[in-house]
Amino acid sequence: MSLRIASLLPSATEIVAALGAFDELIARSHECDFPEGVERLPVLTEAKIDASGSSADIHARMESAAREALSVYRVDVEHMRRLAPDVVVTQAQCEVCAVSEDDVRAVLAGWDGAAPRLVSLKAENLAGVYDDIRAVAEALGRAEAGAAAATAMEDRVRRIALAASDATWKPRVLLVEWIEPLMAGGNWMPELVELAGAENLLSEAGKHSPWIAWEDIRAADPDAILVAPCGFDIARSLADMPALTSRPGWGDLAAVRAGRVAVADGNAYFNRPGPRLVETLEILAEFLHPEVFDFGHVGSTFQRL
Repeated sequence: MSLRIASLLPSATEIVAALGAFDELIARSHECDFPEGVERLPVLTEAKIDASGSSADIHARMESAAREALSVYRVDVEHMRRLAPDVVVTQAQCEVCAVSEDDVRAVLAGWDGAAPRLVSLKAENLAGVYDDIRAVAEALGRAEAGAAAATAMEDRVRRIALAASDATWKPRVLLVEWIEPLMAGGNWMPELVELAGAENLLSEAGKHSPWIAWEDIRAADPDAILVAPCGFDIARSLADMPALTSRPGWGDLAAVRAGRVAVADGNAYFNRPGPRLVETLEILAEFLHPEVFDFGHVGSTFQRL
């Protein structure tokens, strides 16, 4: 039986598509942009704050919203009711990254008749991503497809990690998730760095991304730095890089002196816990060990500086 699915999260939309249920999607979030064709779906969410400008500008607006105890996103309740989804997929991992589970529960609390089934994603590491794939699959009546998709993803990750383990050098890596103020990549990202044959710095796997000080970076003196801000593509990240490269002592860092600094598409890959985290691992592996890996990502999904 065909279902009517509303996805309020980009990674959820990609999971639904990977399960072969793309044609059952009837609505999306304002941030869902993959796979091709999703842009034709009705949009059920919008940001309450202006997401343009620099990382510093956006952070200031987020801080203002937090001080006023405001939700950062708005759900179009009436439109959702008219579309009458059977399943709504949202997330409980981050209050500022996307529409939250609490936002959606507030909408469903006033629902007329039988409310849609709510599936909330909450991955904080790779195992959690595999679990989320299986959870969405179960809700859609596609448990076998979910098991197959999760297993295929695990197998690809395992093959890359095995090849990376043969690298002769294990660089110390800083993954920057936000530029101003500085934040190191947490959750699944430290795990991906380690799987790519490197040592992760200044954040812990399975824990939220931490704010860090510039002096922390100078003291750690990483061998390589990858900048992949949440919600930013490469062009937008490059425009924001002077806030990082103008800091005192930037040119003295080992990564900078060795030419091992890159900017990646954080929006599509690093900060989207879905099937394309395998491509995120490929990006890291190719950046850190170009003598071993050539996936064709350089110049497209990441750019060396």
